[in-house]
Amino acid sequence: MSEQKYQQLSNDFYAQSESEVLTELEATSSGLNSDQVNERVSKYGPNKLDDGKKKSLLQKFLEQFKDLMILVLLAAAIISAVVSHDVVDSVIILAVVIINAILGVFQESRAEAAIEALKKMSTPHANVLRNGDTITVKSTELVPGDIVLLEAGDVVPADLRLLESNSLKIEESALTGESVSVEKEIKIIDDKQAGIGDRVNMAFSNSNVTYGRGKGVVVNTGMSTEVGKIAGMLAKADETTTPLKQNLNHLGKFLTIAIVIIAVVMYVVGTFFNGMDPIKMMLTSISLAVAAIPEGLPAIVTIILALGTQVMAKRNAVIRKLPAVETLGSTEIIASDKTGTLTLNQMTVEKIYTFDQQQSAEAKLSTDNMALKVMNFANDTKISQDGTMIGDPTETALITFGEKHNFDLDNKLQQQPRVAELPFDSDRKLMSTIHKDGERFLVAVKGAPDILLERITKIQTTDGIRDITAEDKSVILQNNQDMAKQALRVLEMAYKYIDEVPSELDSGEIENNLIFAGLVGMIDPERAEAADAVRVAKAAGVRSLMITGDHRDTAEAIAARLGIIEAGNDAAVLTGAELDQMSTEEFDEKVENYSVYARVSPEHKVRIVKAWQKLGKVVAMTGDGVNDAPALKQADIGIGMGITGTEVSKGASDMVLADDNFATIVVAVQEGRKVFSNIQKAIQYLLAANLGEVLTLFIATLLAWDTMLPIHLLWINLVTDTFPAIALGMEPAESNLMNHKPRGRNSNFFSGGVLSSVIYQGIFEAAMVLMVYATAIMWPVHSGYNAIHADALTMSFATLGLIQLFHAFNVKSVHQSIFKVGLFKNKAFNWAILASLVMMMVVILVPGLNDAFRVAHLDIHQWVIVLGASFAVIPFVELVKLVQRKIKKD
Repeated sequence: MSEQKYQQLSNDFYAQSESEVLTELEATSSGLNSDQVNERVSKYGPNKLDDGKKKSLLQKFLEQFKDLMILVLLAAAIISAVVSHDVVDSVIILAVVIINAILGVFQESRAEAAIEALKKMSTPHANVLRNGDTITVKSTELVPGDIVLLEAGDVVPADLRLLESNSLKIEESALTGESVSVEKEIKIIDDKQAGIGDRVNMAFSNSNVTYGRGKGVVVNTGMSTEVGKIAGMLAKADETTTPLKQNLNHLGKFLTIAIVIIAVVMYVVGTFFNGMDPIKMMLTSISLAVAAIPEGLPAIVTIILALGTQVMAKRNAVIRKLPAVETLGSTEIIASDKTGTLTLNQMTVEKIYTFDQQQSAEAKLSTDNMALKVMNFANDTKISQDGTMIGDPTETALITFGEKHNFDLDNKLQQQPRVAELPFDSDRKLMSTIHKDGERFLVAVKGAPDILLERITKIQTTDGIRDITAEDKSVILQNNQDMAKQALRVLEMAYKYIDEVPSELDSGEIENNLIFAGLVGMIDPERAEAADAVRVAKAAGVRSLMITGDHRDTAEAIAARLGIIEAGNDAAVLTGAELDQMSTEEFDEKVENYSVYARVSPEHKVRIVKAWQKLGKVVAMTGDGVNDAPALKQADIGIGMGITGTEVSKGASDMVLADDNFATIVVAVQEGRKVFSNIQKAIQYLLAANLGEVLTLFIATLLAWDTMLPIHLLWINLVTDTFPAIALGMEPAESNLMNHKPRGRNSNFFSGGVLSSVIYQGIFEAAMVLMVYATAIMWPVHSGYNAIHADALTMSFATLGLIQLFHAFNVKSVHQSIFKVGLFKNKAFNWAILASLVMMMVVILVPGLNDAFRVAHLDIHQWVIVLGASFAVIPFVELVKLVQRKIKKD
């Protein structure tokens, strides 16, 4: 954060009267003068977000070398160059390390976009009262005490305590998660613990004015605003270590310890027990250590992850950070924001009650239906030239409903033009418009059912208009209650005809003796595909949570409709206020009881994510608003929305959904599981091969056999490790991949039978190579020590290389038969094996190269032994897999 410290004001202006607020700010309702403004800029700072303290490019680059595996590789490169003078291998290792560091720097730089995006959100100008005049200034020049004027279409430039509100409505979903615009009032809020969504006398920076006008005094600017606090939380949030990084760190430690022990034991045995030359034995031990390190592993993992990102991008999941691909596969909890993620973030008419009948929104209505006419007439929505609707989301939903029922509003208003109106008022909760209709005038009224019903004297039925009865009102209230229980926002429509428009419009006269036309129930509906996504995730062992700033009833109803909770399971719902009453310890104990969190703040979201992480769960958090950014950064994987999401939420995310489709997450989880499975396959292949090499040299040293030269080991590593391992990363997903529970945080690359497979397969490879070497020595084709040894050396070299290529087919599945998963389904794998085979054969068969590699030509008999021993790994592993499946089944 910025080093300069500015003074901060209190945060409870909403609990004070207007006069108390102005007194504390040393301001008046007519605004500040120039001297006061200048003084306060230096006192409180500019109205913008801090840049934050950034790392230099060099710092970012050097931090990439903290990983243990990277340090081991660097040590191997230095030793290889200094002791064994193998510059080529050192260059390869260094190239891999540097490429990984560059990729890491790139990803980290992208993550910093979150703070930059917050800065860009500030509105460029604001209308303020200064020196007694109304002027327009840059929003960055606002200071506490400034008087700001607001009207529909404005972006609130700072946190304001409202002084005037004329039908003022502000949409705050980016901060609160609630899609319905908030009706602003000037009343004092007595509850000092009130959440952002309940502070109706405040206007918050970066929220949008959708209706009416207002005036407010600036109480907080820059980093002291609510959006500024979120920026501060983002900057201070700890980076979580992904399961992939944890697994690579554990693997690096394991390999380091094992390699050092084996190299030391080899040196001691060879030098002190077998009497071998100490210098030669040191070079052999170092060569073994270099060979044992899978130096290509970081690059191979990076390539497999990159291939996964390409597949996911084609399916609308854009990965910003490579480890996120694998992390998705281990996800156990998806904590999803409701508005815009599980729902459409678009108020929609769902039910209508008219002519004594409750119907769905799809039911056909006549264009002469008075409920339809009233909801369109008593409406201030503006339609731009490109067809975009501007106005309160509730009112735009009514216009959209009219359009779907062929209600031609422009034509109707030409026939019955608006001549007068009574704007919406939060006290009376009604809105009325008056339209000329021939020789008389139509009064169209919409409002809250409990208020409007008291002003109704007649009802419209299929038999005509008659006096309303107590029974009629009871039925209307029952329908209102039924809709409310479904978390629908209900409005009532009424009308009447008058002969002339009064000179003074009075609610008591205009909005009385009305005719009931109908009720309309609206909701921000769930996405059609979201329920299926929740169901598929549940089948895969992934638990879905809903976290929202919306009201409890609405959240509960939507969650039930999505299948996140059972209908009526109120105990699974927790509000932000209830969460505040819990200690951290109590909440950590009870967190598994809750699947829905309502009326929560950004701090609550982070607390929820942390509570699940304390249980060892891998948590994914989805969101689209500014208020989601801290939780997105805290989560193991943050998932932003590409269409409706703010730049802040995208910048804080590890993955962005290009289509805002919740179902895409399930696709991404499946791809993540496939990526992890393929990384496991690559690791199983590499480590089994390396173990085979280590055991071959180790046992040969114990027996005083000279089975292989350092150049042979390095060539085999280069030829057989890279291409097949990368190709294994392109294996298609196994059919039962989504039938397993998530691996979770405690799993690692050796879980699921991989470690045992590496051990027995590595032992078998070493046994085959040593057996071939022993066969060549005991039953030689040629005579003379040098010729016999050259043949044995060549046969063991060829066997070690070919057995790894044959074994690559086994690794296509840890437990399934290769004949079930498909031998040649992966074309990239087929070409990789062919290329590696050619490179192995070239150094043995091509004159000149075989001299450089110190290998001899083999006859048909020797090649049969080599190929037979190499191929034997396939039936052997198939037999072991069959036994494992039988044991597991029993």
